[in-house]
Amino acid sequence: MILGIVILDVDGTLVDSNDAHARAWVDAFAEDGITVSLTEVRRSIGMGGDKLMPAVSRIEEDSARGKRISSRRSEIFMGRYFPNVRAFASTRELIEKFRDDGFELVVASSAKEDELEPLLERAGVADLVGPATSSDDAERSKPDPDIVRAAMRKAGADPQRAIMLGDTPYDIEAAGRAAVPIVALECGGWRREDLHGAVAVYADAADLLLNYEESPFARRRDGQHVGA
Repeated sequence: MILGIVILDVDGTLVDSNDAHARAWVDAFAEDGITVSLTEVRRSIGMGGDKLMPAVSRIEEDSARGKRISSRRSEIFMGRYFPNVRAFASTRELIEKFRDDGFELVVASSAKEDELEPLLERAGVADLVGPATSSDDAERSKPDPDIVRAAMRKAGADPQRAIMLGDTPYDIEAAGRAAVPIVALECGGWRREDLHGAVAVYADAADLLLNYEESPFARRRDGQHVGA
């Protein structure tokens, strides 16, 4: 019996990849003769390239130069940094808990489609999740709600049946604009005070799993309201 939908972010939530993405962007910009701040790029991870590129460089992703840098970033990430990306502790156990509790699992990630499956494999959950929505499925990336709404459409769900798990303020804003309550994790590099708007905040998957029976997911499982 499907009790509801858990919408999963991936980078920084299931796998420790946010720093790797940031460094890949910095390297790709540098190869094109542009110096950008690693700190500024790191604070923008969680957005898609359509938001990140103009935020840190004033270059639009759909420009010729933007497309070249974005493509090179993907090559650098997969070739240089992805081999060292690891899942956070207890990630698979948490996703198994969601599934065993009767939740359908869908993915709403700002990652590119060709990066998403390897990331899910690295997280150890590719065999557990259902429909996956990437930045290629949405016109605008987080914090716009397009990816969250696309994930719900793929799952055939509405906001009243959904709850999201993410790690950035952009996840929280996107979920809120889609009227979906969200639980946030600090393991993506954001502090608890940065994650206001989430219905609950935990350190990481292991912390959430340890406190699962008092979490919004258990309340939803038990038929209780979880506010957006």
